[in-house]
Amino acid sequence: MGKAAVAIDLTAEERGALETLVRRRGTAQGLARRAQIVLMAADGVENKEIAARLGTMPNTVAKWRRRFAQQRLDGLYDEPRPGAPRQIGDDEIAETIRLTLETTPPDATHWSLRSMARAVGHAPSTIHRIWTAFGLQPHRAESFKLSSDALFVEKVRDIVGLYLNPPERALVLCVDEKSQIQALDRSQPVLPMRPGQIERRSHDYVRHGTLSLFAALDAATGKIIGRCFKRHRAQEFLKFLREIEANVPPDLDSHIVMANYATHKTSAIRNFFVKRAATALLDAQSCLKARPNRYQPVRPGLVGVPFANGTD
Repeated sequence: MGKAAVAIDLTAEERGALETLVRRRGTAQGLARRAQIVLMAADGVENKEIAARLGTMPNTVAKWRRRFAQQRLDGLYDEPRPGAPRQIGDDEIAETIRLTLETTPPDATHWSLRSMARAVGHAPSTIHRIWTAFGLQPHRAESFKLSSDALFVEKVRDIVGLYLNPPERALVLCVDEKSQIQALDRSQPVLPMRPGQIERRSHDYVRHGTLSLFAALDAATGKIIGRCFKRHRAQEFLKFLREIEANVPPDLDSHIVMANYATHKTSAIRNFFVKRAATALLDAQSCLKARPNRYQPVRPGLVGVPFANGTD
């Protein structure tokens, strides 16, 4: 007479977890079969019948039945398999990280996998795993710029506040320019796309000088006022400001946000804003008393310049 099978009693939580393992697509096939074995055993099915239904051996059914009875759900998972012993210790890993962060090779600007492997006496694949684990990328660099302006935070608050909470019946425009845009054309006509043939163009080109693009972005709607000029001077910027003025409805005040560029600070540009700031600044003065630094007249750095429509 054979040994009696181990009885399996499941709680509601265990049954729900086992049924989830069986239904889930991402469950490994072996783990799903073990869950089925336990569920059938809990329903009173004998080992031989479970083996016949699942296409496995009775000894396998008995094994996982015992494992579950002893360790519950944790017993269904594979135990960690012992692998090869580590070839590099914690001290060597720490030294590799220190060399990566604090030194450079004598013949290069940064460490590579192979140069570091030669320096520490390990395989490049080992160095790759260490760098990946600690997020080290010696071959990459990013740029940054810290402002030395003592009022930088206040100015950022001014501009961000102007974008997020603009005054009523006012238009907030971000103005910038891109100079030295090359006007290029291909040396031969472009061959259009045809069935089975992509568009083709010659590899060489002909220069037609450069252009400067001036643009004003309405942050609220995403609309852009743009114009190209052959040169990039204060005269062209003044023409673009008049272009903005012509496109802004007369019943709206305009708030211009622009960078501290030389073409923005000439006397002609300042006079343009001064002549148009009188009406809008009267309304802004009350805001300045209640909310300091909310709006500022022309000043170095980022500025918010309110002006009403008018003529020079």
